Amino acid sequence: MAVGRADDVDAVHAFASDPAVTQWSTWGPNPLSDTEAFIADAAAEPASRKRTRFTLAALFGGRVVGTAAVWTTSASDRNGELGYTLAHDAWGLGLGTETATLLLGHAFGPMGLVRVEATCHPENAGSVRVLEKNGFVFEGRLREHRLVDGQRRDSLLFAALLSDRETIRG
Repeated sequence: MAVGRADDVDAVHAFASDPAVTQWSTWGPNPLSDTEAFIADAAAEPASRKRTRFTLAALFGGRVVGTAAVWTTSASDRNGELGYTLAHDAWGLGLGTETATLLLGHAFGPMGLVRVEATCHPENAGSVRVLEKNGFVFEGRLREHRLVDGQRRDSLLFAALLSDRETIRG
């Protein structure tokens, strides 16, 4: 489901303002205005003539429990990036893995990407597991990669390649 319905604000804000959820993120905890801006941006994506970003809501039990996106970082190189955030009570249910699987299918299918990257905080073991389960390969540590709350922070870099997926299916 696309993010952007008016009733998504409360559901998204519940996890986007949760310090436990955002501890590994480069953003948050969100004030309500940031959550509203995020949802407005996501809702506007389908109207873009040259859409390069797809933001979706992760649903479980009929409620929004997360968001996920895949976007093009270089059209000429056919590269992209993937990211996701899940509510704390949705952790450990396989939703992150399922969400990343769906996004990769879209990235390597309709989007025509050949490389999709993802980064995560070095201590975010849950995200590392999700990426590895989806065939992402650890490529290295990006030292002082992000500026978060005035502090430089490392990231782990993972990538999935279309050619790897074709070899596995081959």
